[in-house]
Amino acid sequence: MAFHYLDASALVKYYVLEPGSMWVRGLIDLAGEQIRLSAHSILVADVSVAEVSAAFSILHRVNRLRRMAWDSAYDRFMDDVSRRYQLVGAGRDDFFAAADLARQHPLKAYDAVQLAVALRQHHALRAVRQSLIFVSGDKTLLAAAEAEGLATDNPFDHVSPQDTPERASS
Repeated sequence: MAFHYLDASALVKYYVLEPGSMWVRGLIDLAGEQIRLSAHSILVADVSVAEVSAAFSILHRVNRLRRMAWDSAYDRFMDDVSRRYQLVGAGRDDFFAAADLARQHPLKAYDAVQLAVALRQHHALRAVRQSLIFVSGDKTLLAAAEAEGLATDNPFDHVSPQDTPERASS
């Protein structure tokens, strides 16, 4: 079974067309098709709900998302949170682990929490001989994840010509 842990920067790419979107969409859609077979799973920290919502709002404020697209992205994301992703709660221990991670690596607060939750999931999966791939579009966070022993992937390493609005509509 393949487990992918997606941070907010990766999740946004599923709902908003940007570099790496086609790859993220393929990854998430594959999980949706195979969920009945328990062959593939997408893990998402509960803090991503706030992070992704904030990202959509920022994209709207800077005129990258019109109001209808903003509302649609938010509604689809919230629906997917309840039915498509395995939502992982960040607990008290995760916040203390995040504080330590932020001392060791140049991470922002939410990035440190994302990494702490992913590391907890990684250790739990490793105990049952399963693996986790940490997916993010943030190079600093990916470097910290790799330093902590996680396998990683970056949507920016999988950019497609269909990732641009001009190409997607033609």
